[in-house]
This record gives sequence, structure tokens and C-alpha cells, in this order.
Amino acid sequence: MGDVVLEVAVQEKAYHADRRAAFERFEAIRRETEALTANLTPEDQSIQSMPDVSPTKWHLGHATWFFETFLLARFDSDYRVFDPAFGYLFNSYYEAVGPRHPRPQRGLLSRPTVDIVMAYRDHVGSAMARLIERVAEPEWSAIATLLELGIHHEQQHQELILMDIKHVFSLNPLLPAYQAPQLQVQATEHPLNWVEFDGGLKEIGHSASGFAFDNESPRHKIWLDPFRLASRPATCGEYLGFIEDAGYRRPEFWLSDGWATIREQCWEAPLYWLREGGEWSVFTLSGRRRLNPAEPVCHLSFYEADAFARWAGKRLPTEAEWETAAEDVPIRGNFADRGHFHPCADASSDATSQLRQMYGDVWEWTASPYIAYPRFRPAGGAVGEYNGKFMCNQVVLRGGSAITPAGHIRATYRNFFPPSARWAFAGLRLAEDFG
Repeated sequence: MGDVVLEVAVQEKAYHADRRAAFERFEAIRRETEALTANLTPEDQSIQSMPDVSPTKWHLGHATWFFETFLLARFDSDYRVFDPAFGYLFNSYYEAVGPRHPRPQRGLLSRPTVDIVMAYRDHVGSAMARLIERVAEPEWSAIATLLELGIHHEQQHQELILMDIKHVFSLNPLLPAYQAPQLQVQATEHPLNWVEFDGGLKEIGHSASGFAFDNESPRHKIWLDPFRLASRPATCGEYLGFIEDAGYRRPEFWLSDGWATIREQCWEAPLYWLREGGEWSVFTLSGRRRLNPAEPVCHLSFYEADAFARWAGKRLPTEAEWETAAEDVPIRGNFADRGHFHPCADASSDATSQLRQMYGDVWEWTASPYIAYPRFRPAGGAVGEYNGKFMCNQVVLRGGSAITPAGHIRATYRNFFPPSARWAFAGLRLAEDFG
């Protein structure tokens, strides 16, 4: 009898510890999100600079709406919504949930104010605390799964907050800085070396342990021919060579859609690059500063990354090549927790890996279209719309960036954007065939 009582006590302790850890993580991520807005005025948080950008306060409201809609409304019969209109205002793309405010018109919403949005966050946060504490055990497993998804969803919006406010500030003639100037890493450009991989029958995709988004599964086999991967991302100095060799005026390097896009948009350099006379500078979240040739080149579209690779006589890696190469590389690098919020020149002397800066600094474009893995099935219900519905006309990126939350990235993580997107912190790593 005593053994049974002891076992029950141990299970009860583990049960409460599990809930406490989940709530502490929920609270920590929410605080990190709000800390990103500390330097922003209410006016800053209301602007939408293009259809792909959302106002900061909308991100705050939408991440809150996710928990209200998919957890509180489903599992807490006593919960009362903060404002019934917020379901329409802060729904992003979930058709199964109901109608929504048009995305290109989010910047027209002077109301609700930032103060009201923050009150909404407090309301939902308090209700989540009660739900986590009081929900019956049979429902906890489902809640824990959705809670983890909501936390990672909010981390994605942390990155979007920084991406979007950078674009907003870049269009202001004052070129305001989001944060104080950051110390630049002074380093010479590491020589570009090539790391060889034998190829063969490989497995990619997420295994059963730990969190992953549904688009990272199922794990499956894929055949790879031998390939080489560049030891580091392409740098600003190397990309400057492409520009100076008339890369933006030579159609032989460009896909047809890319050539049409650069001519229509009058692109002559990566987004946020500025030239006065013969001097190049770059706009960052710390304001405008001189271009550092040793830094990874950033804010490229897929079209630009692909054109640069062709100009260099190389190609972009497939996502399977990238994942195979990265699977044994430690997940460390220049992520958002460093507070630098800009790609850094690699000043490390770490010789433990031949591949440098695989994680952090810049998302790396791959040559792979964003499509479903074999045997992929979206989750049931509205959350099944999270990733699967976008598996068309997008391209996969890997590795995370300088504004990706630390702990949010994996070798299997599949980011995706349309090929013309440039406001993401995206660069490239070259690849080539051999053998």
C-alpha cells in the first residue's frame, strides 16, 4: 500500500512540475515579445509599410488571439472573450475560424490602441494561467500540445516584429534606429572553402522527439548525389563583386520571373543597401552604417540569391543537402538573444566544424520549392491551416537568422517565403556538384 501511495505522490509532483514549467515558458516568451516593443512609440506600432508587413500592435494582438481562439475558447467554459470584434481583427488566415480584416488594410486600424491591445494580452495571459492550473488531467495532454504550438507561433511573430519594424523605419526619411548602435564585429573575410559530402541514401525530416512544426514531418528517405557546400555564407564583399560586374543588368544570370521582377522594381542592390557617390552603406535596426564586406550578405530575394550563384558558377543547395550537412553541426550562432539584430562577420577561431555560421545570422535560401514531404497530412481542425495551405509558389530557407529567437531553430526547420520576398533576413550559401 505504501508503495502505491508513494508512486501516486511522485506522479502528482511530476504532473504539477510539468504544468509549472509549461506556464513559466509561456510567460517568458510573452515577456520577450513585449520587450521587443519597449523602444517603440504607439505611432511606430500602428504603421504598415507594405502588404507583407503588419503593424507591431497587430502582431501583439494576433499572437494573443491564437491562445484565446485555440485554447481558451475550446477548453475553458468559463472564459469570456475580451472583445468579440477582435476575432475579426486579429485572425490572420484561418478560414475555418471565420472572416477576417483584409491583410493589406491592417495599417488603417487606429483602433484598438496599443494600450487596449496590451490589456487584451493581460486578459488572455491571466486566463491562460487559470486554465493551465485548473484543467482536468484528461484534457491536459491536448492543451500542452497546443500551448507548445502557440509558444513557437509567438516566437515566429517575434521575428516578424523585427523584420516589419525595420521595413517601416527604412521608409522614414529620418532613418530612425530601433536600438542604440551595436559594436561591429571586426573580422577579415574567411576564405571560402568547400566541404564534401558523399551523398547516397539519406533520411531527412523531424524524428519523434521534441517539438517541430507539421511541415517538418514525416521523416523520409531521399537520394543525394555527391555535393560540396561552401564553408560559410556568401559575404557582402562577394555580392558587391556581382553588382560591380553588372550582375543586375545581365539577363543570363536570372530566371525569367526574376529578371521581370528586378526590371519592374528597379532593383540594383539588396534591400537596405544605400549608395552615395562611391560609398555603400546599409540600413540596420541600429541605424545606417558603412557596409562591412566581411558580413554575410542579407535581405536578398530568392531570385537574387540564385542569380549570384549562377554568376559565381555555382548553385544553391537543395534543402535535403542543407539538412544533411547541418545535422551534426552544433546549433549555436548569432541569434536574437545576443541583441545585435544584424548578421555579423565571423570572428571565431572555432575549428570544430568545417561549416561556419550554419545557424543564425542569415536564413539561407535553398533551391527547393516548399512542398509537402511524402505522406504528409495536415493536422485536423483549423490548426491544420498553419503550414500546409502555403505549399505552393514558395521557396524553402534554412538555418535561422540574427533575429530568430534562440532555441527556436532545428536542422529540420523549414522556413518559406515567396521568391520575390526581400524583407526577411535572408542570404545564401553556395553549393556545387562533384564526382
